[in-house]
Amino acid sequence: MPKIKAVILCGGLGTRIRDVSEVLPKPMLTIGNMPIVWHIMKIYAHYGITDFVLCLGYKGWIVKEFFLNYVAKISDINLTLGNLNSIKYYNVNDESGWNITLVNTGESAQTGARVWNVRKYLEDCDMFSVTYGDGVANLDINALIDLHNTAETLGTITGVHPSGRFGEMEFSDKLVTEFAEKPNVSMGLINGGFMVFDKSVMKKYFREGDDLTLEGEVLHNMVEDKQLSIYKHLGFWQCVDTLREYEMLNDMWDNNKATWKMWK
Repeated sequence: MPKIKAVILCGGLGTRIRDVSEVLPKPMLTIGNMPIVWHIMKIYAHYGITDFVLCLGYKGWIVKEFFLNYVAKISDINLTLGNLNSIKYYNVNDESGWNITLVNTGESAQTGARVWNVRKYLEDCDMFSVTYGDGVANLDINALIDLHNTAETLGTITGVHPSGRFGEMEFSDKLVTEFAEKPNVSMGLINGGFMVFDKSVMKKYFREGDDLTLEGEVLHNMVEDKQLSIYKHLGFWQCVDTLREYEMLNDMWDNNKATWKMWK
């Protein structure tokens, strides 16, 4: 089994949902009582991927504080004031053993630059996944990886049905043939995140510079070289880009209809 790390982009400003994300970075907006990024990590962990690299930017210290205090947040605690060595945690959590690297990748870095800026933390893996810190799906990650392993390309992207305002992809069989970052009319599949790359893409398609975009340069160039495959996900997928979408996911969670919750 190849060693895989999950890279999650957590550094953007989230301007479309500014009315609820001015205090928190968007990946820290809560569904139920846990941040969106936690839900994404639980999806990966359900498929055995528990090695994470979080690309931080806007208010990244909030993400660090959450994970530094995670056990205290979810556990019953016994302590003696004035004696730090006395702290005892009583609850067992399913996230025990997660390996999380939190990296400051710059306030203004674009998506491709954030991945480039964590490259040294990916040297010990065989391949890595990249996804955005604001989207959940009932995605079969094992099937995604299996397709990537048989596609004979350097990268595989998950195609999902659009809600009308994202970059559209054209494809032939399993190969992406065109990647339009912001088309006027979207009728096909869009980039839903949950991408998988061979480690060799880092030297071939990424570069230094905060202006490097994953969508507009890296994926575009991979398409030109016929090195980007597509995994078509026809199930549930939703990002949090507006207040309406944020409220919808919370309603689904509160009413036990959160289809992305594949864990117990």
